[in-house]
Order: sequence, then structure tokens, then C-alpha cells
Amino acid sequence: MRTLVLALGNELMRDDGVGLKVGRVLKERGYNVLEAGTDVFLLANHYKGEDRIVIVDAILSDKLEAGEIVHLRGEEVFEKLKAEIRSAHFMGAIEGLRLLMELDERLKRAEIHFVGIVAKEIDLGMELSDEVKDAVPRVVELIERLFRDSKLPKEHP
Repeated sequence: MRTLVLALGNELMRDDGVGLKVGRVLKERGYNVLEAGTDVFLLANHYKGEDRIVIVDAILSDKLEAGEIVHLRGEEVFEKLKAEIRSAHFMGAIEGLRLLMELDERLKRAEIHFVGIVAKEIDLGMELSDEVKDAVPRVVELIERLFRDSKLPKEHP
């Protein structure tokens, strides 16, 4: 099963950059990673029909503590992460993914995972909060476990 890790975030906004930091660690270890930043639509140009997509990003939550990790699968991703549309020209990553799935039949068939890290500080700056920084190795391990459990190759052919 071929897998693509879609690393999202804005590293200029402190904890919002955690998805990119996790993606870089995985990329250094040989995994297939697309650093999309804040533009989920980059997936349209780089998707090569991978069977599984693992999205990693920061999330905001009033119910969870900073640094907590959330792993959602399949429809659960779309049900639990309904980001609001802020303007006619911007949509959340999950709505963007849903739209891309409507446009590309291969994406509809892909197994979707979302790994979110609860952010503490979304403000100008490049340093992660201690809670989020401490979560990075655990997130990397969770994603590596997804590869191991399915005996997935690190790179796609």
C-alpha cells in the first residue's frame, strides 16, 4: 500500500507549523512526504494515486490539552474536523480535501487518516510551545506505526 504524508501548517505562526516539522522528520527518514504548507490544493499536482493519505496538522480545541494527539480515520476526519469557510477565497484544509476528492476519483478510493496536534500558541514566531514540541516524537512514532502495521513501503514506486 503506497502512502503519502501530507504535512500542513504555517511555520511562521508558532504551533501552527508542527505539521511541517513532523513532515520534515519523516522525510529525513525516507518517507513519502508532501509539505503543502497552508495550501492543501498542492495535493492535486503531486498526488500520484497513493492508496493512503496521512494528513498531519495543528488543531485548536477547547476540550483537549495542548500537545495532545488526535488520530482520525475515514469519514471521521470529515465529521469531526468541520472547519468554517472564512471567505469566498479561503477554505479549510478538510473542505479543500473533500473538493479534491470530488475532482479526482483516485482520491475517493484512498484511505484517509488525520493526525492532529493540539496547538497552544498560534501567534507570530517560529518556535513551538514546549507541549507541542514534546508531542513531535510521539506523532512521528504514530505515523511510522501506520506504515509498519500495514507493511507499507516508505517510498512510493
